[in-house]
Amino acid sequence: MTPSPPRLFLLSPASTSGLRAAMLLREGARFDLALRLRDRGAPIGEVFAFLSGLYFRGKLAYARRFAPEASYVITSCSGLLSTEEIVRHRDLRRFARVPIAPDEPRYRRPLSRDARRLRDAIPEDAPVVLLGSIATEKYCGVLLDVFGRRLRFPADFVGRGDMSRGGLLLRAARAGEELAYVPVSDATRHGPRPARLDPRTRVRETAEPERE
Repeated sequence: MTPSPPRLFLLSPASTSGLRAAMLLREGARFDLALRLRDRGAPIGEVFAFLSGLYFRGKLAYARRFAPEASYVITSCSGLLSTEEIVRHRDLRRFARVPIAPDEPRYRRPLSRDARRLRDAIPEDAPVVLLGSIATEKYCGVLLDVFGRRLRFPADFVGRGDMSRGGLLLRAARAGEELAYVPVSDATRHGPRPARLDPRTRVRETAEPERE
């Protein structure tokens, strides 16, 4: 049997300017993640999972389950960072100052630079899977220019909201069953809402959803 080519996961970011970001960056915050972020830093995956809640937590669990050494987070001004890259207070504040918009050079240039580096470092048939929204040009406008038809996304994302996507990814990670991917360039970016996930496997979450 011919082994499948390796693949990359690119995770869309969490908001760094919401209420949870303010909680995390508050000078008097004494909980563990806030203390580590202020002292020696913490992995960006862990930080964004706190900021976003279920959706990013699902993306992170899924990426760690199926490609732990090849998973990267999209940032607003630092391009692509490994999910285990250490970030600090100053990094989150810097992220919050730059809008994620395809016409923003502080966002587009580093993302395009890092995407090209990854493209040139992996086999030509290796898929690049976007775990994020394809409904706007925020991510696809840059990534399609670099990866073309190699850029894919989970087909089951179409029609789902953030929380449903997060639950879907967590279930898949826990079951060890990878989702099917389709090329972004051929995809219907909007679609009818799919059937609800099985409530018997529902993941409870109270944190605010990611804002894509």
